[in-house]
Amino acid sequence: MRVALLAESFLPHMNGVTGSVLHVLRHLERQGHQTLVIAPKAGEVTADLHGARTALLRSVPLPSYPQVRVVFARVARLATLLRAFDADVLHLASPFVLGWQGVVVADALCIPSVAVYQTDVIAYAQKYGIPQASAFAASHTARLHRRATLTLAPSTSAIQQLEGLGVDRLRRWGRGVDAERFRPERRSEHWRGRVAAGGETIVGYVGRLAPEKQVEDLIALRDLPGVRLVIVGDGPSRSALERALPGAVFTGHLSGTELAETLASFDVFVHPGESETFGQTIQEALASGVPVVATGRGGPVDLVRSSVDGWLYRPGDVADLRARVSDLVGDPSKRRAFSAAARASVKDRTWEALGDQLVGHYEEARMLRPIDDAMLARSVTRPAAPSIAEAGPAPRWKRFVALGDSLTEGLSDSSRMPAGEYRGWADRLAQLLAHGNGGSSPFRYANLAIRSKRIHHLLTEQLPAALQMRPDLVSVFMGANDLVGRGADPRALARELEVGVRSLRDAGCDVLLVTPFLPRRRAAVLFARTFAEFNSELRRVAADTGARLLDLEAHPEIGHIDMWGADRVHLRSRGHRFLAYRAAEALGVPHAEALADLDATLHIDDDEAAGPGWLREHAVPWVWRRLHGRTAGDGRSAKHADYVLIERPGSTRSVPAPS
Repeated sequence: MRVALLAESFLPHMNGVTGSVLHVLRHLERQGHQTLVIAPKAGEVTADLHGARTALLRSVPLPSYPQVRVVFARVARLATLLRAFDADVLHLASPFVLGWQGVVVADALCIPSVAVYQTDVIAYAQKYGIPQASAFAASHTARLHRRATLTLAPSTSAIQQLEGLGVDRLRRWGRGVDAERFRPERRSEHWRGRVAAGGETIVGYVGRLAPEKQVEDLIALRDLPGVRLVIVGDGPSRSALERALPGAVFTGHLSGTELAETLASFDVFVHPGESETFGQTIQEALASGVPVVATGRGGPVDLVRSSVDGWLYRPGDVADLRARVSDLVGDPSKRRAFSAAARASVKDRTWEALGDQLVGHYEEARMLRPIDDAMLARSVTRPAAPSIAEAGPAPRWKRFVALGDSLTEGLSDSSRMPAGEYRGWADRLAQLLAHGNGGSSPFRYANLAIRSKRIHHLLTEQLPAALQMRPDLVSVFMGANDLVGRGADPRALARELEVGVRSLRDAGCDVLLVTPFLPRRRAAVLFARTFAEFNSELRRVAADTGARLLDLEAHPEIGHIDMWGADRVHLRSRGHRFLAYRAAEALGVPHAEALADLDATLHIDDDEAAGPGWLREHAVPWVWRRLHGRTAGDGRSAKHADYVLIERPGSTRSVPAPS
């Protein structure tokens, strides 16, 4: 693969963005990929770039922060560079100014772009007291990341922030840590003796000295008895901090082994910044076996396990910061216990593992790019970011009816079922809804889905039957069989389905509308445009009718081969479980994600993925039926044509429909 990395900052200025780029270059070289770095030119680069070509562009420094360089590159210049390199994917490292030009060029050249969100520019603008710039930063960030093929965010808080801006196609991608460089054995008693000659407990900070890092909050620690405060780093706030903290040791910028030795020699690491999207120095402190006290906001929340390997204090509460540091300073045994837990917490966060994940994200972006191009050509909308909050809490539904085809019937979900019987995502969802109902009232469930059915069957057969049952919730998941037919008109089909959704809404039913999806296989590309156009229309239908939407294009995991059964066209048990819990989230079922994680650990799929007998057992019978005008659903009745009563997990009992 040929990967072009476009970075807003680069060597010789070392920061989190530059460090991540260097780790990525090292991993890509080891995997045999070719790389090109496009970045600001700010001085001589002598570091090992791991075989990467470079195109360093003329840049200007920010007046208030000369270490930060800004490139105003012409789109034509970037296009020339990317064409000459013949890039397969464009990696945008913390994109903003140069990154915007990058996504524009990527669209023009139809190159997939992967934007890595690393810098909270919005918070930085607020810290620098420029409210009008903050509003611009928010709108620009949203526009840029919505345009990228894929966005990688390092933490839960960063994902939530981007979701709030309407950014879609979000994936979690953290940061690796060099656990060989940063380790407890680097602790130096000689260094400690020089810095704290009186045997003081060393409390240290490592990072940029700038307003957005909130290092001034460490003033709350300056008079702690028996404490020596050490500040590692440089930046525009250094002079003011030296005046405010006259008793602290300021080392300036450190790197390499010198930084690792200093960090391991701390007794407590403090991190006060509230606008961190991740917190790489926190990981390095943990790897060094140093307990961490950090603010309970942003990236640190995912890294520090409060009361296990450190403390998270209330954001902005410097008294709480002081109390948490005092707790560790005064308890050496607790520091030792936290230290052991800190080191253990990073053992699986290697750059090699993160690099492999990144290459997987590149591959996903390459798969998505042709779909995006088809959408752009037809003015089709991309899926919105999945948001649990939008769905709101689940009402106390009492009667749920599922409409659809073989996927809703549950084909290939044979987990813990008698031979010839299937569960399916709708059955699983009914159990979750009954559980969420708290058992305060009976929960009734019917499943009118039949394999091979199409939208006109839903309208003429399933819908009338459902309306007679007076449900308060109906799931509508239909269209795949229509879309793979010859000459399918996705917009016309969506309008047909809209008629059914409106009928249900007019009858007072809540509706869960589910978008059809494809497996991640080469043959699926033949139908990708048709499905994308149909799903774009379903988003409009949901918005116009007030239906709740489960937009599975926003959950690309559903297309992974491990989700699909032996026949290659139906979900296996794992896929049905995934779909059920995503539906539960869309309906506002409490703790659906946590329940999904628990369920996954308790189940081992006993069904098999596609094997060598696929052609004989599945493909040939399907072709024979098509040639003879038959379907697998001929002569079949609905799975649960009347309500069944769900009394407890795994238990159902037939009951008559309400009169």
